[in-house]
Amino acid sequence: MGSSNFSGHIPSGIGLLHSLSFLELSENRFTGEIPPDIGDCARLEMVDLRANKLQGTIPESFQFLADLNILDLSMNNIAGTIPQNLGKLTSLNKMVISGNSITGVIPKSLGNCKDLQLLDISRNKISGSIPEEIGRLQGLDILLNFSWNALTGPIPESFSYLSKLANLDLSHNKLTGSLMVLGGLDNLVSLDVSFNNFSGILPDTKLFHNFPTTAFSGNQELCINRTECLSENSHAKISTRNLIVHALFSATITIVVVTVAVFLFIRVHGAKHEDLLDWHFTPFQKLNFSVNDTLKSLNDLNIIGKGCSGVVFRVETPTKQVVAVKKLWPIKNGEYPERDLFSAEVQTLGSIRHKNIVRLLGCCDNGKTRLLLFDYISNGSLAGLLHEKNMFLDWDARYKIILGAAQGLSYLHHDCIPPIVHRDIKANNILVGPQFDAFLADFGLAKLVDVSESPRASNTVAGSYGYIAPEYGYNMWITEKSDVYSFGVVLLEVLTGLEPTDNSIPDGVHIITWINTELREKRKDFTTIIDQMLLLRSGTQIHEMLQVLGVALLCVNPCPKERPTMKDVLRITIVG
Repeated sequence: MGSSNFSGHIPSGIGLLHSLSFLELSENRFTGEIPPDIGDCARLEMVDLRANKLQGTIPESFQFLADLNILDLSMNNIAGTIPQNLGKLTSLNKMVISGNSITGVIPKSLGNCKDLQLLDISRNKISGSIPEEIGRLQGLDILLNFSWNALTGPIPESFSYLSKLANLDLSHNKLTGSLMVLGGLDNLVSLDVSFNNFSGILPDTKLFHNFPTTAFSGNQELCINRTECLSENSHAKISTRNLIVHALFSATITIVVVTVAVFLFIRVHGAKHEDLLDWHFTPFQKLNFSVNDTLKSLNDLNIIGKGCSGVVFRVETPTKQVVAVKKLWPIKNGEYPERDLFSAEVQTLGSIRHKNIVRLLGCCDNGKTRLLLFDYISNGSLAGLLHEKNMFLDWDARYKIILGAAQGLSYLHHDCIPPIVHRDIKANNILVGPQFDAFLADFGLAKLVDVSESPRASNTVAGSYGYIAPEYGYNMWITEKSDVYSFGVVLLEVLTGLEPTDNSIPDGVHIITWINTELREKRKDFTTIIDQMLLLRSGTQIHEMLQVLGVALLCVNPCPKERPTMKDVLRITIVG
């Protein structure tokens, strides 16, 4: 019921829906207070009330929602304080209350929410210090955002335990002290501590050297550039100046020596190795191998797939870790994007943490060749399992795979900021783990979405033949609904066991055309389009297949506006 233009008050009678699992009322025009009766819906797993005009306070009754995974109250007019008893929500994965008028302090009890992966209380009026207990939330790996509040005091020493955290924003507060406590957070992809009262020097790590200076601006006492941190007395100034002179002299000698060595190396070994001299490697995880360890294995013998965005290699590192390396095709006009632009865009993809999305381990770029490093998923793709006939996928396995893929795609569209359009959803890009867990793969074509631009024209080929939404063919528009269409094609492929343009489809038509024809001519017998092996083995699951067929047909609607969102797809598929 999100984005449905509803208004008025949320009815208190909602508390009578004791079996309710998902309450999704976001982006409407609801006013008044949040009904405390919601706390009676003991089975709720998600409460999403963001982007309304709700007032009042956060109900104390939320403490009874023991199964709650997602709580999003952002962008309302909620006041009061954060209830202490929210710390009882130990199943909570995501808590977002940003963009309100909440006051008071951050409750220490939030440290009990051990499963939290994302915590965003930004843009409120919260004061006081950051509790030491927040640093004990070692599961925090997606985002911790306390920006635009009135927080004071130092960053707790316990923050050094947030080793999995990818994005940290403490900007626009009144925080003081040193940043040295953050020096060991090796997985940070994005950091913003600007406009506080931090002092001292930055941690002397490669990670901090790579962050832009804007991440630290607005801290008058913070020394951003070590060589420019001069003390007030003249003796220190002279010493520092001498140090700089010596450093420059040493650097000049080093550059000369290295230049000569490189020249001799090229003369001896030939130009074929020149790309190895200028690789820029950006890791998004802790890795125990180097760029050179992967380059050695990029040969034809290790190719495991090719697509419209590049070729994929299976690489075993010297430490026996197996990774998948995608070598992106060169841009057709021969003009390579700026390295910083490529790294910035891929960095956002590297910050993604979701159980149904293949982890991006890092990216490599030498100005000519671009590589993406992923976790290697040993069971192959959904397409391989469906069509290579090495094994039979029963309905339970197929349903688990499509459900996982839907969760991953819904995350990209609805939980990433900005949203991400995959642009190449197909059965080959849904990888399958040993327990039939789905992993969305291939971000070679993925693009970050500017929400101010809708729809968007694409200047590169987006998608694969048979899965591309019709609007792309006549106006080159790419939106999240383009992914939804492609996902609908995948659902039909799973139901029928046929590829979108399978040779066995009569008259060589597309799978959508064939299914629509079959359903018109045989209204009472939809089983004619279902994989016959499923009908032999699945028995009582026909109703579930019919439900998925209905979702698929909604997704492949020729009109983008008539297609559901991936959040709707997921809700319909789960709830039925």
